[in-house]
Amino acid sequence: MSFDFIKDKQKKVHFIGIGGISMSGLAAVLLNNGFKVSGSDSKESKITNSLKEKGAEIYIGHKRENLQNVDLVVYTAAIPNDNPEILEAKENNIHLMDRAEFLGLIMKGHKYNVAVAGTHGKTTSTSMITNITLKGNLDPTILVGGELDIIGGNYRIGSSDYFVTEACEYKESFLKFYPYVGIILNIDADHLDYYRDLNHIIETFKKFSTLIPEDGYLIGYNGDKNVRGILEEAKCNTLSYGLEDADVTARNIEFNNKGCATFTVNKKGEDLFTVSLNMPGTHNILNALSTICVGLIFNIPFEKIAEGLNECKGAHKRFEYKGEIDGITIIDDYAHHPVEIQATLNTAKKIPHGKTYCVFQPHTYTRTKTLFDEFTTAFKDSDELILMDIYAAREKDTGLVSSDELGDAIRKTGLKCTNVHSHDEAVDYLKKVAKKDDMILTVGAGDVVIVGEKFLNL
Repeated sequence: MSFDFIKDKQKKVHFIGIGGISMSGLAAVLLNNGFKVSGSDSKESKITNSLKEKGAEIYIGHKRENLQNVDLVVYTAAIPNDNPEILEAKENNIHLMDRAEFLGLIMKGHKYNVAVAGTHGKTTSTSMITNITLKGNLDPTILVGGELDIIGGNYRIGSSDYFVTEACEYKESFLKFYPYVGIILNIDADHLDYYRDLNHIIETFKKFSTLIPEDGYLIGYNGDKNVRGILEEAKCNTLSYGLEDADVTARNIEFNNKGCATFTVNKKGEDLFTVSLNMPGTHNILNALSTICVGLIFNIPFEKIAEGLNECKGAHKRFEYKGEIDGITIIDDYAHHPVEIQATLNTAKKIPHGKTYCVFQPHTYTRTKTLFDEFTTAFKDSDELILMDIYAAREKDTGLVSSDELGDAIRKTGLKCTNVHSHDEAVDYLKKVAKKDDMILTVGAGDVVIVGEKFLNL
């Protein structure tokens, strides 16, 4: 299907899983441009209701009859081949397109596409870029994998040539994009239900870098040897960032009592301006530096970059303060990879408090199995781990691995670890052990947030 399709507003597009964080943004872009849009989802939500108010036909449940006078069906990698709407489209020769390809089609209509890639930090970095491009009056269109207060959700419709989106590497999705600026935040082993090994992942990120035109830019973290190798081979302009030995660095770093950093931005030996963040942790200095590189490329005034980063609160579920009860603080975080978990716990250490209770819900059997050894040592900065059952997401339990097995391995390292098998069991246990000044972290990409909300009686 050609780019001309999205110029024909008589076409009707149907989204399978329209309530998803990425699909809903694409649907909103089309609705804003006058297209006819329909979509289905397994349940009603705030997102589906919002799209309905904007004019979308919304169906709850996936059924063949949902495809009424549809010209194109868009689906995500999580939709199985035996989905009734997929089958209906195939049998009636209705064009099918996966989410990444359709997003690439929309990106073709913009010149200055910013694609934020990497194993960790995509949503946070995209939220920071959102803030600085809005401060710089670039009027961008934005698609982000989380909800941002500054744009009132997970997307923003702009009217300029600037387009900002996350670029997910799962199943090589981002190879269907058209970046003018590509960012590689880091490269670690993940999604090993698809990739053979780390080398396969690195090769895919290399392919991503080749999508950038010669006059475009590749931004990369110089502290990651896998990213550094891609920067060295890139055929486009490059801009590296890091805490040292990079084009753009952070000097004179200081943390406040909330774990948030103030630092001087330095480019190739020249101090440019000072930034104070309102998001805690060393990893957010790196996310901010990647964002600053974008600002420098697009000539956003220094003071606007600094203001945008200072006002950025990040996306929900990224070290998100949920509340306090009886002097116990509840924080929720999306971390579901061992590297992310370590960064989250390291951030918690920078904030004065008593004990750290980490409630972790592993995400997918494949990830838990393939990164099993890494998970056993990822929680060393917590005082106690409360380990929930594995959140299956797109997978089925085939007996590959269990949380009880992971708990046994973690206990052998000497860390106190308690397995629980429901949200209520986790809450009941925490109410027995947590005391004034302690911190409870609910960590994972599933529904572990419910534990903190129940603890707070929300």
